[in-house]
Amino acid sequence: MASGIDPTAPLDPRLTGRLAFLPRLPTKPPLPPGRHALGLFETRDAVLCVPEHIDARLPTPLVVLFHGGGGHAEKILPMLEDHAKSRGFLLLAPQSLHPTWDLVIAGNGPDRERLDRALAEVADRFLIDPGHLAFAGHSDGGSYALSLGLTNGDRVSHIIVSSAGFLSVQVQAGAPKIFLSHGTRDEQIGIDRSARTHARLLRGAGYDLTYVEYDGPHAYNPEVVAQAVDFFLGDFFA
Repeated sequence: MASGIDPTAPLDPRLTGRLAFLPRLPTKPPLPPGRHALGLFETRDAVLCVPEHIDARLPTPLVVLFHGGGGHAEKILPMLEDHAKSRGFLLLAPQSLHPTWDLVIAGNGPDRERLDRALAEVADRFLIDPGHLAFAGHSDGGSYALSLGLTNGDRVSHIIVSSAGFLSVQVQAGAPKIFLSHGTRDEQIGIDRSARTHARLLRGAGYDLTYVEYDGPHAYNPEVVAQAVDFFLGDFFA
């Protein structure tokens, strides 16, 4: 019996991880400095950190920070929150619907949809600089940032990855700059089968890659994170 599915029909871009979000002019009042749940979801809402002295009318850098497996926004925010406050960029921490990101479990689905809504809400309140919009993350969050960032590289300018285990990309777009780091003593995700392989593939594909190995376990390294922030903001104040 025929299934009624046309095998020649193009794949729904949402299933490949493509985002609908595009930066635009704000239509709502900006949020004051501090941490804010965006009020979009009843559980595991997205959290936005707004530093002091942000002018919502001027282009502002944004980092979207993805937590690791079994994590949550409050657990991952310390990775970059002090940098956001001192360097003046917005920091958005979405949260997976389930213990880890949908792409890790079965493929792009509700987490991509929730991310689209969170990005739209931030763009409604602040003028996002499209030249400084980064996806960042550690562990499963690093894998998600790398995969979704490469898929949406025409929207994401930078990708900051710590200790990622895999990358899953069905379509590539744009040419984001990538900062990839991994601890050489990582016993949870061995560096040979992850970061070193990813670095080789990314360089072979022609991406602008900064690759850093550090002496450490499966944890982000504060000094390397500071390097990543410089990588992200290096030309913003030039």
